[in-house]
Amino acid sequence: MKRRILIPLAAGLTGSILLTSIYFGIVSWAQGFQYAASLFWQDRWIVFPIIIGFGIQTALYSILRFRLFVPVQSTAAPAALTGASGATSSLAMVACCIHHVSDVLPILGLTAAATFLARYRIPFMLIGLGMTLFGIVFMSYTLYRERQKTLQLGDSHA
Repeated sequence: MKRRILIPLAAGLTGSILLTSIYFGIVSWAQGFQYAASLFWQDRWIVFPIIIGFGIQTALYSILRFRLFVPVQSTAAPAALTGASGATSSLAMVACCIHHVSDVLPILGLTAAATFLARYRIPFMLIGLGMTLFGIVFMSYTLYRERQKTLQLGDSHA
């Protein structure tokens, strides 16, 4: 029973810490830690939901991957889930952090790209949050569907 709780909890916390570390790493690399902390607090209304959503998504994925609460009958759901989770997580991370790369792009001679990314940073973050929420809904639905299959199999064997 402890395994059923500890694995998703550890996975969720690890995912959230990893995403936060990537955020601080990219922003600190571009502007320094003080700026990263300031920007993190300024954007907390969108950054916190992305980080928390990513942790929830990671926890749900671990539940499905390790078959902690329901025996997943088919390998199609976990395989599709892996793709959806990877894409969703990547989009959330990119939306959360890519606009900070725009701070160093002018140095690399990519001023137009820097301007575009800086101008549309909030829409990128909102898209990332939307994709994270989609991933949570998708994995929750997959868990629900698998649970229903398990209940139907139990009823048919009674």
